[in-house]
Amino acid sequence: MRLFCGIDPGSASGAWGMIDHNGNYWSSDSIPNEDKRISVRKFADDLRMAIGREEVMFVIEDVHSMPRQGIASTFTFARAVGAIEATTQLFRTSWFIVTPQRWKADMGVTADKNTSLTMARGLWPDAPLKRVKDNNVAEALLLAEWLRRQEL
Repeated sequence: MRLFCGIDPGSASGAWGMIDHNGNYWSSDSIPNEDKRISVRKFADDLRMAIGREEVMFVIEDVHSMPRQGIASTFTFARAVGAIEATTQLFRTSWFIVTPQRWKADMGVTADKNTSLTMARGLWPDAPLKRVKDNNVAEALLLAEWLRRQEL
């Protein structure tokens, strides 16, 4: 069986979501961090536990700094993205980067994160998406679904 793992990067609010080759919910969680630094070992352990012995492909949202974002915030965010990319490479499998504009257009959601949350809740009613702040997990799952559809 093949798994698809989407990752919505963030230094303190990043999340990952995993679905199987049929599009069924598999697992998801926030990316562990300590003081806005990704806990790479814990993140890798969480992914290993979820993946088990299955084959996995990763897709990471291609994110950039925002206008008027301070230098310190930009550096913290960039360090988090680098840690996330490095962690996925430890799995020695395929990984991809996609812009939010592309995957969101392909999936029919907008920049309004509520559209992502609504769609994800409809696709995976048993996923932990009850709270508004679960929108990062919702986007990670939708990234995984986007990648799965590319592979069909």
